[in-house]
Amino acid sequence: MKAVICGNGKSLYFLGRAFLARGYVVTLVTPDEKYAAQLARLLNATVVAGDASAPAIIEDAGAIEADVVIAATPHDHDNLAICQIASARFGVPQVLALVNDPDNEKIFGDLGTPAVSATRIMIDMVERRAAFGEISALLPLGEGRLTLAEVELGPAAPVIEKRVMDIELPADALLVSVLRGKTNIIPHGQTVLQRGDRVIVITSPESHGQALRMLTGDE
Repeated sequence: MKAVICGNGKSLYFLGRAFLARGYVVTLVTPDEKYAAQLARLLNATVVAGDASAPAIIEDAGAIEADVVIAATPHDHDNLAICQIASARFGVPQVLALVNDPDNEKIFGDLGTPAVSATRIMIDMVERRAAFGEISALLPLGEGRLTLAEVELGPAAPVIEKRVMDIELPADALLVSVLRGKTNIIPHGQTVLQRGDRVIVITSPESHGQALRMLTGDE
């Protein structure tokens, strides 16, 4: 698998290192020639110095052979251009833009470019943790189409001493595991939840809040 990652600064270094650790063949593109030389010394990756929004630079980086192109520059309009060029001109099967302005996430999606906003993810996680103090872990799955959460059942949880089959969660919510002390229980209909259990639940984003309220009793 080959990844072309476009950006600058430490985020480009960490993205490159992460993809290399997963076995990708990585090419990094940065406009800073001095930083390009530094990256070439630090990472076992091909490094191209230049403006990634220029088709010739993306071509030099091997976009035509790439499985994925990631645009993570500080400028959203450049990230959009990079992804559109990679997809339309070089036929890259998977592109992803990192957007700095959360409002651009939907705009990019409407234009056919998958995008993710670190700002939006951070805000979502802060708000969810603030609303549900019992949550110790949150993780978006499937490009944000699902959410996995780990929830502790406190003394006020309405599901304590109830069987799983008697808990009316939303149709798009599923209990996948119950952590009880050092034991991991795969729940079935007859499993009775107890105070102190840590329940792992998968939901859609739309039902996430409702499912957690039904489990914890928080308003």
